Amino acid sequence: MPEVRLVGEDGKQIGVVKTSDALSYAQQRDLDLVEVAPDARPPVCRVLDYSKYKYEQAQKQKAARKHQQQITIREIKFRPKIAQNDYDTKKGHVRRFLTGRDKVKITIMFRGREVTHPERGIALLERLAGELSDVAVIEQSPIQDGRNMTMLLAPSKAVLAAAEKDQAADGDGQAAPRRRSMRRRDQDAGDGQVQDGTDGDVQDGADARVPAPATPAATDAVA
Repeated sequence: MPEVRLVGEDGKQIGVVKTSDALSYAQQRDLDLVEVAPDARPPVCRVLDYSKYKYEQAQKQKAARKHQQQITIREIKFRPKIAQNDYDTKKGHVRRFLTGRDKVKITIMFRGREVTHPERGIALLERLAGELSDVAVIEQSPIQDGRNMTMLLAPSKAVLAAAEKDQAADGDGQAAPRRRSMRRRDQDAGDGQVQDGTDGDVQDGADARVPAPATPAATDAVA
C-alpha cells in the first residue's frame, strides 16, 4: 500500500502519509505500526507497543469471562429413612459441590406408603440445610413432585466472595509482558492486523450433573 492514515501513540490522527514514513515514525519511537482498519481507504495504521496491546486485550477477555460464570446444578438423592453413614457421606458431597460454587438439587425419593409422610422429607431437607448453613442458602424451598420432593441449595455469599478473592489473587500474580523492539510488519501480507447430571443416585462419591439454564433461576421447580 503506498499510503496509510496514521494514528499516533496518543490516539491522535497524524494524517495520510507514505507507508515508509509511517514505519520510520514508529521505529523512531521504538514502537510497532499496526494496521487497525484494513478496509478503510487509505488503510488506518496505529503506532503502539504491540506486545503491551496484546497483553491488555488478554486481560480484558479474562475479566469478561469472570462475569460469564457458568452455572452447574448437581443432584444428590436421599431416601427418607437414610442411614446415618450414608447421610454423612452424601452431605459431604453436597458441601464439596457448594464450595466449588455449584448449585445442588436435593431430591428425596419416597417409595410405597412413604409418600403419605411428606413431613419426614421436609424434616430431612431442613436438617441438611441447617447443617450446611455456613456454605449454603436455600434457593428453592422443598417442593413435592409426585413421589419425589426437591430442594435447591446455592453457594452462600461467603463462598462466592472467597472464590472471587482467589481469582483476583491469581490475576495479580501474572507478570507484565516484556517490551519488545520495533518489528517491521508486512502490511500487504496482513501481518499484525488487529480487528477493532444423570438421574442415578449418588452412592459412592460419583456426582450427578443436571444441565443448568443460562439464568440463575432453577428450572426444576414444580408449580
